[in-house]
Amino acid sequence: MKEKLNAIIKKHSLLAEQMADPEIFGNQEKLTSIAKEHSSMDELVGVSKKYIQIFDLILDDKKILEGNDVELKEIAEEEILELEEELKEIEDQLKVLLLPKNPNDSKNLILEIRAGTGGDEAALFASDLYRIYTRYSERKNWTFKVLDSSGTGIGGFKEVILSIKGEGAFGLLKYESGVHRVQRVPKTETSGRVHTSAATIAVLPEAKDVDVNINESDLKIDTYRASGAGGQHVNKTESAIRITHIPTGLVVTCQDESSQHKNRAAALKVLKSRMLAAEEEKAASKRAAQRKSLVSTGDRSAKIRTYNYPQGRITDHRIGKTIYNLSNFMNGDIQDMIDSLIMAENAEKLNESQVES
Repeated sequence: MKEKLNAIIKKHSLLAEQMADPEIFGNQEKLTSIAKEHSSMDELVGVSKKYIQIFDLILDDKKILEGNDVELKEIAEEEILELEEELKEIEDQLKVLLLPKNPNDSKNLILEIRAGTGGDEAALFASDLYRIYTRYSERKNWTFKVLDSSGTGIGGFKEVILSIKGEGAFGLLKYESGVHRVQRVPKTETSGRVHTSAATIAVLPEAKDVDVNINESDLKIDTYRASGAGGQHVNKTESAIRITHIPTGLVVTCQDESSQHKNRAAALKVLKSRMLAAEEEKAASKRAAQRKSLVSTGDRSAKIRTYNYPQGRITDHRIGKTIYNLSNFMNGDIQDMIDSLIMAENAEKLNESQVES
């Protein structure tokens, strides 16, 4: 273990040296990549140094036990017990930190929210979910932008697609993919009956050109007049874009940008992200067939969470966690739930690695 940790610390130092290299400093793309890798290792290196320090202290105390000084040996024995307990805790931390990382976790993301069963109430719930994730993004100092939306007259969304950019955005929000259910009395309900509605969320890692290769000949691109908000310019020019990827049948529309060129770029970004996600889902489904994962099955049709307004609670069905703080949750205070999902997935990975070893 110590040898492995020393190698990690050495790599971290080499990356720091590379960042100071004038040749690399002049290459912004390479510098950013190295800086990101260096930063991602900070926590692991800090815990590794602590492990090595305590490990060496235990070795020193064990050497004292070989001597003849009775008083020193008693002190060393007590200290060893304390240090070994501390070392065990650090080992547990290291096991989690050394788990293989999902390369997509550091990426930006595309968030798609679609109203499901429940008519106008489902569209209003989709709007509530939109508020959760935009408020959460603001809390994290991330940036977000609506790429496409289809609204309703009462303030809901039939569909809304967002681009969210920020450090580790996908790694934190990837657990939100699935069917979200709401139980409440709709605004349009006069008899006071509780209704159940649903909305589906898809969280896709934003694809880079190196991730997905698309041939222009495989694309069918149509232009049309945008509808909804945006002023006279939006409605009088054919600025909206519909892109169909012929081999897969995937269709993406975008009309929220001011120009055809911008809408085309945004639609291509969503298309590439959907194609990358489709490949990821295939791999996730294959893994799920081999092991039963509660947290990340890659199945977007799975019912993952219920928002119960009469009881003021949110329940995540994958990990059985319930939070009785609905108002704050609906305003983006979702970190506690995300942390619990991360812990549950890490526990699954640890169990899996122990079985394999």
